[in-house]
Amino acid sequence: MNWIDGFSQIEALEDAEFDAQLVADMQANAHNILGREIRFSTPTFKEFETTELSGCGKNSFPAFSITGAACALNCDHCQKKILEPMIPAIKPEILDQKVRDLIMMQDLQGFLLSGGSNAKNEIKYDRFLPVVEKLKHDFPHLKVALHTALLDEAAAKRMESAGVDTAMMDVIGADETIKEVYKLDRPVEDFEATLAALTSTKMQISPHIVIGLHYGKLLGEARALDICARYDIQALVLVVIMPFYSKPGTFATPSTTDVGRIFLEARKRMGDKQVLLGCARPAGMHKRVTDAYAVMAGLDGIAFPADGSLATCQMIGRKHHQEHACCSIKLGADKAATTSATCAA
Repeated sequence: MNWIDGFSQIEALEDAEFDAQLVADMQANAHNILGREIRFSTPTFKEFETTELSGCGKNSFPAFSITGAACALNCDHCQKKILEPMIPAIKPEILDQKVRDLIMMQDLQGFLLSGGSNAKNEIKYDRFLPVVEKLKHDFPHLKVALHTALLDEAAAKRMESAGVDTAMMDVIGADETIKEVYKLDRPVEDFEATLAALTSTKMQISPHIVIGLHYGKLLGEARALDICARYDIQALVLVVIMPFYSKPGTFATPSTTDVGRIFLEARKRMGDKQVLLGCARPAGMHKRVTDAYAVMAGLDGIAFPADGSLATCQMIGRKHHQEHACCSIKLGADKAATTSATCAA
């Protein structure tokens, strides 16, 4: 069966428009991807439910911001809004108490630590790392993911020593984007240097590439893929620019075809490394088509999958499983099964 014809049998996608040539190219690559099981990640950053999958109402994997809603950069694409749903923890003792409370009351399995950047695109975590270290000592099961922003090797080593499991950072492949969108006077080479520093540790490293970051246009994504392909990373996380967060009229929405082409190129370029679709991407039918392309391209995980994602897996013959954790962190099969069973109860 041609995959393009199969969408007529999927109710959530029966009105969707797919690029027939792109779908054909993905099907031609099917022998390389059908054996890869896909993970549907539903962390508790927000409520989630589709006709195919349900989220978990418990705080099994929340996100904390050490700056609250503050960020010195205030980049055009985000406007600090991405910090708003995170739990504020602006002092180390607040983070410690909130995590311990969630472990006792809601069976916390791990958390994401993030925050707004300073004017150099750095996040000062040093005051919080002793808290992470003590929490990891007291609760060995706890998984900690951290958005690093830009840093040097010494800072990366301090995160490693504290017990951070997974480190994440954005890789930007165009100087113009850094200057115009981020309002930041640092070159692409600084982003690669950060990735090099992180991969010199034993942490699992999951760089992110924002598709369409240059006001919705494709610029620098290929170079960013080049950079990520050069390093020993745990996973590459792809996200799609969301004009919802920006000033009206400043960002276009990348076409689903352009996004799907990058998915396919990333799958081929990254070899056997994990390639994941992260939380951020436009909503509505755009998301349904994007997520279907992610399944067909052979991506290894999707955060908050849209309606039709599971049906697309079934149509092309890919196995799947669900975890209530950040897409960049794997809790493990046994714990995932337990978490899913608990949430379903």
